[in-house]
Amino acid sequence: MSSAGTLTTTGPVNHQDVNAEQWVIGAVLLEPDVLDDIVFLESRDFATVQNRKIFEVMKYLSSQDKPVDILTISQEYVKFGRFDDMGGVSYLTDLANATPTAASVEHYAEIVRSKAIRRRGIEAAHDIQKMSDDDYDSDDDYFAAVEERIADIRPNDTGKMRSFSESKDLYFQHLRTKNEFMPTGFSQFDTWAHGLWRGWLFISAGRPSVGKTAKLLQRVYNVAGQDAGVVLLYSQEMDENQIKDRMIAAISKVNYNRIKNKELSQDEMAKVEKAYANIESLPIFIQDSSGVGIDEIRATARSFKRKYGKIAMIAVDYLQIMNIPQKKQETRNQAIGNVTSAAKSIARDMQCCFMMLSQMTRESENHKKPQLSHLKESGSIEQDADVVEFLWYDEEDEDDSPGRVVQQFIAKGRDIGINDFRLQFKGWFQRFEEMWGA
Repeated sequence: MSSAGTLTTTGPVNHQDVNAEQWVIGAVLLEPDVLDDIVFLESRDFATVQNRKIFEVMKYLSSQDKPVDILTISQEYVKFGRFDDMGGVSYLTDLANATPTAASVEHYAEIVRSKAIRRRGIEAAHDIQKMSDDDYDSDDDYFAAVEERIADIRPNDTGKMRSFSESKDLYFQHLRTKNEFMPTGFSQFDTWAHGLWRGWLFISAGRPSVGKTAKLLQRVYNVAGQDAGVVLLYSQEMDENQIKDRMIAAISKVNYNRIKNKELSQDEMAKVEKAYANIESLPIFIQDSSGVGIDEIRATARSFKRKYGKIAMIAVDYLQIMNIPQKKQETRNQAIGNVTSAAKSIARDMQCCFMMLSQMTRESENHKKPQLSHLKESGSIEQDADVVEFLWYDEEDEDDSPGRVVQQFIAKGRDIGINDFRLQFKGWFQRFEEMWGA
């Protein structure tokens, strides 16, 4: 291949292949339609600055349905006064003349990408070394920054369209793989929905004091006992001991106030110790810090998946008090939408259920039954979520038995539909029980 004087390159020389880059550019000049065959190739994959800029222009022209040839490329450069950066018309002409065919473009594009991945790995290692000297608010922030830098090495692959014939084997493998559901311990819900699904973003919403946290902790306990993987619980309002008080009360059926006030009899202490031994054997991990960020959750989840193999559930109490970065000219709703979108991505990538508690608006108190619009600062919460659940009181639904009747309304259920359930909240045990019948 020919060159235009000395080509400017970036990164280690042994992780470059200038000839392969020039072959790709030449192939596109011969047959512009081959851009559709190398959609996986990014402009950043080119080590040669000239080739990188030319490829950017080629992709731009193609996206605008304009011809991709020497003339149109040159015109784009002239428009911005950067014609010399391209290496001149002679450089493009030489590449087109030196490329005998466009048939092998995918092969050379894969070489270009492979070299680029190695270069980015080396660059990331250098950046991480420098980051060790930077000032971070906490170790978790440092870990999150390192994880983000490493993730940048991975190519931004565009999904490839496949025919039914091409994906046949994968489909029947999917049919032979049994679905893995995680029972919540609430049999009516589990019978209807088959429990929690991996990949779900599950939003549980309610007004204050309805029992959202208590119900979450029951689910955490029941899911952790299924040998389905570890459960990661982020508590932002209550410290670790307060969480344990509630879980112990629900499991031991020792009065919650007696546990909280440390007024336990010998018999009650024995029940508490037995319940703690039960929970201790389960893969439940608690973090009780406020203002947790979604990047920190992602980094922690990756670490736990590497160590334990499976994550069953990630639970956050609650969404609106997370650390939610808000960019300039971005609304609070949009910022929260970025968090829920990332949470859904984590659920899919980690193959776990991501459960978030959420507040409801005061407006919901003026309606008999909650609606999706009553999610506080909803943004795209209802769009990203697979399941949205409301816990609420219906003043017309009373029961003579002790405890308070709580309505569980599944307002959105991707793949499962919507449904209503009646629960009884026994606050003295911090425990929900199902009520059968209408």
